[in-house]
Order: sequence, then structure tokens, then C-alpha cells
Amino acid sequence: LGVPFTATGSAWFASLTLPAFYPPNWAFGVVWPVLYALMGVAVVLVVRAGRARVASSAERARDGFATASGFIPDNRPTRVALGLFGLQLAVNVAWSPVFWGLERPDLGLVVLAALLVLVPATIVAFDRLDRRAALLLVPYLAWVGFATALNYAIWAAN
Repeated sequence: LGVPFTATGSAWFASLTLPAFYPPNWAFGVVWPVLYALMGVAVVLVVRAGRARVASSAERARDGFATASGFIPDNRPTRVALGLFGLQLAVNVAWSPVFWGLERPDLGLVVLAALLVLVPATIVAFDRLDRRAALLLVPYLAWVGFATALNYAIWAAN
């Protein structure tokens, strides 16, 4: 999603000291599509689990939430899970313009720190609805951890 901002061939990036564990550029083009596919499947599982969940009339009355399309199931756990997912996805997308566009590895690290809070929170929320959906996000969390270490190493060396 951040491809328009990624400039591994830029003069700025070429001037950076990269850590020894920096992967080859092609690896990012392989890893991210796989992670986004896993995220997509996880969201579908959460939506299905939310639809299958039978909310009591008291819960419906308390929450008072309805959707125009009916796509988002009318129960609080599903809304929380999908809300967290959307928030972490927005933060994920923000990293590329911050790191590449602004050329600010320090601020990129702040974005990744936020992801290290939001992704586990999303996993917990997904797990309350469908364990498989939660497990599908574990590789993403691992990659965010790796990206954080990579971003930190770039910032520290430059």
C-alpha cells in the first residue's frame, strides 16, 4: 500500500548506512502481498464470525448500532475488532510517507511503535471472534517487529 512512497533507489536512501540484516529489496515485494492476503482472509473470518454471533436483544438495545449496508455485523466485539484493524491499517499506510516521503526514520520508528501496540490489540480482538483470524495476523506482527528493528538500526546508524 505504501509503494508510491517507496524509493529504494533514491539518493537519500543510497546515502544511508544499512544494517547487515537488511533484506534484499525483492523480499519486500514478496512479503507484503502475502501479509495483506493473510489480513484479508482474517477480516473475512471475523466478519463471518460476527454475523454468526447471536446478539441478545439487551445487547442490541444497549449498543444501538446499525449499518446501512449490513456488511458489518451488529455486535460490539466485531465492531471493536474491525475498528482496531482499520486503525492499524491506517497507521501501517502512514509509515511509507513518513519514512520515505519525509525521509524521517525517527518518525518512522514512532509509527512502528504504534503498530507494535495496535497489531497485538487487533490479534486479541480477532481471537475473541475467530482463533484462525488471530493466528493469520501473527506473521504480520512478526514482520512489524522485524521492520521495527530494521528501522531502529537505520535510524541509529544515520
